[in-house]
Amino acid sequence: MDWDDEYTLLATSSKGEGDALDFLNLGAPAPTEAETPLSELIRHWMNERHAPTILAAQEQLLGLLLDHIRRQTDTVQALRGDPSTSEEEHIRIMLVQTEVERVKFIVRSYIRTRLYKIEKYARFITADAEIQTRLTTAEKAYASSQAQHTDRHLHYSVLQSLPPAQAHLDDQPIFVPPMVTQPNKSRAVFAYALKECPPVRSPDGTTLILEKDQLTLIPFYVVEHLVERGDVELV
Repeated sequence: MDWDDEYTLLATSSKGEGDALDFLNLGAPAPTEAETPLSELIRHWMNERHAPTILAAQEQLLGLLLDHIRRQTDTVQALRGDPSTSEEEHIRIMLVQTEVERVKFIVRSYIRTRLYKIEKYARFITADAEIQTRLTTAEKAYASSQAQHTDRHLHYSVLQSLPPAQAHLDDQPIFVPPMVTQPNKSRAVFAYALKECPPVRSPDGTTLILEKDQLTLIPFYVVEHLVERGDVELV
């Protein structure tokens, strides 16, 4: 039984109507194939961890789950303070709290992964209007602040001592890697097809069709649009 079912049973539980906390039945039927908010977050979390560039923010989904965590925590605290709660029910409540901590870990890891990329590519993000559309308002402000701090640090520690012609951070000399760190979308990723996908063109020019449940090692830029659509997940 998944986390959403556990919360529903806790929130609607009442003493005297059977075992209202019987949500840890290991013999419960398997969950349906419909994606729950938690499984959706896990998919976005794994995609974010494996993608070389920053992906679209899941602000609405995070807000839903954080509100869900708050409500479930309040419900658990109320049940723990109820004198009529049995010892067996207290054990089950502890297991629910463990599950809540697991969800909190996923949320924190997802946010930290995005912050790491923002810090790494701050100057690139502030100069690219398209990638800014993938960030929340707070993330864009953080990227701008990070880029300004980096520029200021480099100016006072290095650039002010160089000749004016070389005291720039945006030079693009021929045959030299760009000075602004950019995501490497050519990096290979493992892409798992959640459904049969439309044909994509591989780096050697051949056409590749990703069948459902097929796992492929392929450059990220080839399947980036499929990841955004939810047809493919990175593993």
